[in-house]
Amino acid sequence: MFAVFKTGGKQYRVAAEDVLKVDKVKGEPGEIVEFGEVLVVGGDAVTLGAPVVAGAMVAAEVLDQARSAKVIAFKKRRRKNSRRKRGHRQEFTLIRITEILTDGKKPSKTVPPRPKRVAAPKPAADAEGAAGDAASGAATAKKGGKPKAKAAGKAKKPAAKAKAPAPKGKKKK
Repeated sequence: MFAVFKTGGKQYRVAAEDVLKVDKVKGEPGEIVEFGEVLVVGGDAVTLGAPVVAGAMVAAEVLDQARSAKVIAFKKRRRKNSRRKRGHRQEFTLIRITEILTDGKKPSKTVPPRPKRVAAPKPAADAEGAAGDAASGAATAKKGGKPKAKAAGKAKKPAAKAKAPAPKGKKKK
């Protein structure tokens, strides 16, 4: 199920568990915020709003309140000894969508537990495999060749760029 909602003059298409940056909204990290201006709700059947879907709401957990990178506005008027430099950092809220609700339902006030991500198990290095690799590296070193580990890291050089010909004519002093 997905929804399109509007906040801060912008529209966002979201699904459950999406993480996105929106313009600053009130709320401390860990709180649930509600966005009531839902324009479209989709899934098996798409519901379009005119202008909003009645009874639809998007609930999200506030992850962080932060400021984006600095944007510098530099203005210079040439030959006037006039310069103006101003910096600006836009505030934003990082949110995670928890629920997309319809039919006037209210969001849960607690944050649902997130499923733990299970990392893929690392292959165990057994003693025989490690000894065999060392032996093969020693064997190639005796033959005068490079061990396999070093040869794998070798990269090809990029092709040389062609230089443009120098302009013809007189040189200016």
